[in-house]
Amino acid sequence: MKNLTPPPPLKSLTFILFITLLVLLLSFETCHARHSRHGTSFSVSLYKKKGKHNHQNGSKPKPKPPSPKVIVPPPPPKSKHNSPPPHIEGVSKTFNVLDYGAKGNGIADDTKAFQAAWASACKVAGSLIIVPDKSVFVVGPISFSGPYCQANIFFQLDGTIIAPSDTKVWGNGLLQWLQFTKLVGITIQGNGTIDGRGSPWWQDTVYGDSIDSETQLIVPLNKTVNQNPPMSVRRDLSGKLPSTKPTALRFYGSTNVTVTGITIQQSPQCHLKFDNCVGVVVHDINISSPGDSPNTDGIHLQNTRDVLIHHSTLACDKKAEADHNLNFFPGPVRNDSWHPRLPDNARDDCISIQTGCSNVFIHNIDCGPGHGISIGSLGRYSTRACVSNITVKDVTMHNTMTGVRIKTWQGGMGSVEGVIFSNIQVLEVQLPIVIDQYYCDKTKCLNKTSAVALSGISYEKIHGTYTVKPVHFACSDSLPCAGVTLNSIQLKPKQERYHMYDPFCWKTFGQLLGPALPPINCLQLGKPPKKIIPTGHETC
Repeated sequence: MKNLTPPPPLKSLTFILFITLLVLLLSFETCHARHSRHGTSFSVSLYKKKGKHNHQNGSKPKPKPPSPKVIVPPPPPKSKHNSPPPHIEGVSKTFNVLDYGAKGNGIADDTKAFQAAWASACKVAGSLIIVPDKSVFVVGPISFSGPYCQANIFFQLDGTIIAPSDTKVWGNGLLQWLQFTKLVGITIQGNGTIDGRGSPWWQDTVYGDSIDSETQLIVPLNKTVNQNPPMSVRRDLSGKLPSTKPTALRFYGSTNVTVTGITIQQSPQCHLKFDNCVGVVVHDINISSPGDSPNTDGIHLQNTRDVLIHHSTLACDKKAEADHNLNFFPGPVRNDSWHPRLPDNARDDCISIQTGCSNVFIHNIDCGPGHGISIGSLGRYSTRACVSNITVKDVTMHNTMTGVRIKTWQGGMGSVEGVIFSNIQVLEVQLPIVIDQYYCDKTKCLNKTSAVALSGISYEKIHGTYTVKPVHFACSDSLPCAGVTLNSIQLKPKQERYHMYDPFCWKTFGQLLGPALPPINCLQLGKPPKKIIPTGHETC
């Protein structure tokens, strides 16, 4: 017998149809929603049509919400910077001197603004002080001092800093104008200028300052004495100036010092000085002073070690024009009697290396006019002087009095050792190679027995033209120079206004490698005889 299932009732059928229709409607809405998400324009137009349709059906449109008010931000305040601050890696915060009240108009005294900017920057490691371009700042004597400043401060100099015209700010005399002391990591950089406005300082002492021992070796051909003409001086300063002249920019007792890009000009005395510093880098700077500016050394190093100076132009002054009638003394300068000499006239050292310096590397320097690159003078007032590991190479010198020189006083102690002068081109240099252990900056100096010991001095690839004497070695009677090496010396004479002389050597021992032009037959080969000075006198 078959088990037959009765047909479903009508209500059940209606329920099933309703469920099916509901599923179809839900599927349609889902597809429509997906399409709306991918087609914004379609959804917006549909919304607009719905709104219009509802309005036509008599329903009141909903009031439109008020349009949001567009707030236009005010323009940023005009920056006091003439140019945006440079991007320097490691800088944490900038301090512009204009924001501290500096005027930068070349008239107002901006010293206090610089002091205030420094006081703020000093507290922040990696800070940047900005001296903006297109501005001239009058700044009096100032010391940017530690030792409690944070490390690695940058001083961005793109404008011009000039010395004040008021003589009262100098008091009875100061040794420096702008000074950075006892800092760890200080960088002076930019395209700006430090102008010492030194001409009024030079007027009173143009021909009265100390004189240079080597000037007596320069004898004019005409043997006439022309008085130096008076120096034309701009009256930038009012009142009487003190006799002590300041150095333009000095660093003292600092570590990791960098100076790059800037120009230093017309310093009353030395332009750039490093004293008791460790880790100094100087590159791509320009130093210059006009003619007849006395004792205006370019870069002066003292008690400073680990130094790198390169790719810079150091023109300490123009060539002196006056000729003088001087008696030539062919041997070492014995100072028992008076010898007339040329005044120092400003032709001072492009770079001067003093006692306490070691590990100094100088290369790619354009030097002159001036006094060339000198080690010394050392041992004055019977003091001990120690200089070691000095290298000077790839240097051009033009129209300088001396080229590469070592100068010491009689009566000194200590030593100079490990010095290399390499690849030096000299153009119309009066005395290209000089050792003078009888240095004297007066008309008369007493003879003394002791001396600073010189050893391990190498000259290689010294070439160019000279106008007085190619080589002048005047070593101590009691402590001769030892280990002097001459290699590839090619110096041609160029007659100008002076008597010319052959190479001169006195108590100089060493070796001559290869032929030299002119022949340097005066050098004594080998080692000097037993020293008279007690052992230990020359040690450092």
